[in-house]
Amino acid sequence: MNLPNKLTLLRVILIPVFLVCIYVDAIPAHFLLALIVFAVASFTDMLDGKIARARGLVTNFGKFLDPLADKVLVITALTVLVELDEFRMSAIPLVIIIAREFMVSGLRLLAAEEGVVIAAGIWGKLKTAFTMVTIVAVLLYLSLTGDFQVAMPDAVHTWVLNGLIWISTVLTIISGLVYLKGCWKYIDSDK
Repeated sequence: MNLPNKLTLLRVILIPVFLVCIYVDAIPAHFLLALIVFAVASFTDMLDGKIARARGLVTNFGKFLDPLADKVLVITALTVLVELDEFRMSAIPLVIIIAREFMVSGLRLLAAEEGVVIAAGIWGKLKTAFTMVTIVAVLLYLSLTGDFQVAMPDAVHTWVLNGLIWISTVLTIISGLVYLKGCWKYIDSDK
């Protein structure tokens, strides 16, 4: 197994570690540990692709597992933020993000039937990067307010962090529409 695939596998392994860190209050500074684990996992997302392309180490295993690991990592973190008492994110962005992922996966399957591989576009990459940065910001907020008892104005949670979540959601919608437009010919090919 090459280095990029090991990094992708590490990201998958870090997902349950993230869950343990964020949910187990008995762990000292558990939100900070969850932040660190999520940040490392997010960094492996950027690193594995760069290494694979630079060294010519792109594999079918990587093509399969890398996007799956990204989706599971982000959806896991957002799901936690929906149910976490200390934050309580709206479920609407999560539903939109999951729906977009299902749609894009379906479009990729239709294109694959035609022998076409659809690579991640700039909007998809921007959406993923912005969403990961947003989750890091929320985890930092949780660490400061939960682990270290730093008082924060309500506006930080209400406007800033929720604003970032909604910007991620808008980027998700845009990237989904871009994929849909680019792949419409595979949907409408029965004519």
